[in-house]
Amino acid sequence: MADPQGHQLISTATALAPLVAEIAASDRYAIDTEFHRERTYFPQLALVQVAVNDRIHLIDPLAIDPAELRPMFESDSLAILHAARQDLEVLEHACGAVPRRVYDTQLAAGFLGYSSASLSSLLEGELGVRAPKADRLTDWLRRPLTDRQLTYAAADVANLVELYDLQMAGLRDRDRVCWLDEAIDEMVAEPRGPREPEEAWRRIKEVRHLRGADLAVAQQLAAWRERRAQSLDLTPRYVMADLALVGLAVARPATFEQLKDIRGVDQRSMRHIADELFAVIVGAAGAKPRRDAAATAVELPAAMRPAVPVVTAWVAQLSRELSIDPAIIATRSDLEAFLRGDESASLNRGWRNELVGTPLRRLVSGEVALAFDPARGLVIEQRSNVAVTEPA
Repeated sequence: MADPQGHQLISTATALAPLVAEIAASDRYAIDTEFHRERTYFPQLALVQVAVNDRIHLIDPLAIDPAELRPMFESDSLAILHAARQDLEVLEHACGAVPRRVYDTQLAAGFLGYSSASLSSLLEGELGVRAPKADRLTDWLRRPLTDRQLTYAAADVANLVELYDLQMAGLRDRDRVCWLDEAIDEMVAEPRGPREPEEAWRRIKEVRHLRGADLAVAQQLAAWRERRAQSLDLTPRYVMADLALVGLAVARPATFEQLKDIRGVDQRSMRHIADELFAVIVGAAGAKPRRDAAATAVELPAAMRPAVPVVTAWVAQLSRELSIDPAIIATRSDLEAFLRGDESASLNRGWRNELVGTPLRRLVSGEVALAFDPARGLVIEQRSNVAVTEPA
């Protein structure tokens, strides 16, 4: 375990170079980030914490080009993170790369009986270490950082290597290392770039209730807002509020004067973009609204609908028996995709197919049946082909 009190702050490229070389030559290292994105579209990297060879280093990306970290990411050294998704997005945007080899202690915990475990709960439950409480109001972009801030940041990586060793021992005992590797590969392969502007309307609750021309205009306005947010590096709501966007889509104003009667619209803030908005509204006139692909997907066959709650209960029981987070095994949408015959369903691949997909495939084909055993709960067993009750 590295000592969070003994951290070293690195704020020059000269000091960073030997550390990057050391990490690239090591077997493993722990890494975490501090960042902000309250008002910006893209995350703003404020600090990078790494622990290697029992020492903690805090790298200041405001003083050093974060791209200098790429050689260690491209090496064979294993990067150990907790809840890695956000950190990977932050690092990819700031550095142009993410670690080639990744281990996620939160994801691993899911295969060991935890459900979306926080780092503090894992450290306390597995190592008996009490992590310092986070200060949600900390401004990580302000310089200089205080000793308290630096010590807190260092604590995030101080125990990750030790936690990794403990988790790997448990995963090997349960023969689940390959399962975790597959889950991590899926996570790393997830898209992390800017959101697709044409899909932005789906995240606006009020837009989903619109129909016809109102929906078509709202979709175009949402795409325009997303592009502008990306170009200005602003959170979309700071470009234009959701309420204003919906109001514009329904009212479809053609002049600046007409903006004053639309709820949520601040004429002063709209003055410099009004012409663009009018052009978007005119351009969307007569267009057909786009529909959510998920809504038009092949529906679950009526004969399969009664099976959903039953197999969901069986998966929940299976997760308890194996001490695996049920969300990792299969969500309800995963089960529905499988039951409607979606070939891309997660239960058709890898360890999920072996653990859940294969028995469910036999179940829905009628080869086996799901029964209740007072001692064991739900069990899949060979069918007797004898009906207890016949329909009238």
